[in-house]
Amino acid sequence: MTSIRKAVFPVAGLGTRFLPATKAMPKEMLTVVDRPVIQHVVEEAKAAGIEQFIFITGRGKSVIEDHFDKAYELERILEERNKTQDLQDLRSDLPKAGYAMFARQQAPLGLGHAVWCARSIVGNEPFAVILPDMLSHGSMQQMVDAYEKHGNNIIAVEEVAPEETHRYGIVSVGSKFGNTFEITGMVEKPPQGTAPSNFIISGRYILQPEIFGLLENQAQGAGGEIQLTDAMLRLAETQKFYGMHYHGRTYDTGSKIGFLLANVAYALKDPKLKDTFRREVEQLLK
Repeated sequence: MTSIRKAVFPVAGLGTRFLPATKAMPKEMLTVVDRPVIQHVVEEAKAAGIEQFIFITGRGKSVIEDHFDKAYELERILEERNKTQDLQDLRSDLPKAGYAMFARQQAPLGLGHAVWCARSIVGNEPFAVILPDMLSHGSMQQMVDAYEKHGNNIIAVEEVAPEETHRYGIVSVGSKFGNTFEITGMVEKPPQGTAPSNFIISGRYILQPEIFGLLENQAQGAGGEIQLTDAMLRLAETQKFYGMHYHGRTYDTGSKIGFLLANVAYALKDPKLKDTFRREVEQLLK
């Protein structure tokens, strides 16, 4: 079985839910505690053994490329001031030379189109798709573990209250295998009360390269965009899909509440911050 070496990060979105903060700054560069959202998800991918990071960008996103490049002036200043630990941390955050790649999505044609833009870099091997808005601890490692067990295609899923299913992509549940199950169908934002389950697609995928051929001629779907879900439904006619029930919580940092919750959750996991932060929050809640 081919291991998962490459991950695609669609980062061309406009971030309209966070205006005016995202008027001049990409939403992926909003910080959760001490690092941008995009760095958190790259670190998650690295921890799962992924080696190559493919960013699908758009206009105004060059700061993401700069973030994953060497900052010579800053490094020199840190050296001169003997900030050894800060310098080591800065360098350790960078991908290896040549392992961060950037491609432009020249038109806002949806997630499926963004994934298709990575076709020549991914090549003929399975790959991960990680939505940077969706922040989680260890989800990608659980995805890789599920892939090593089942192969084929894997989608990370989480449970939500039944009354919230109309807001998400939903999967149908087939045969179960511990924390994974066979997916027998998918539907994007079903009308309230019609969802086949309460398992939502939570922003992590492992896909076989045949998806690119389907995206090549995929008709526009909801919102006039090329939907990844539509292409996955076509791929499911010839390949199996499995749902990986993520043990943890995903934070949608593209929404204000999700972003604020992510900062609280990640601060409470930081050994240097958690005690003081907890005391301060408790004071605010009095």
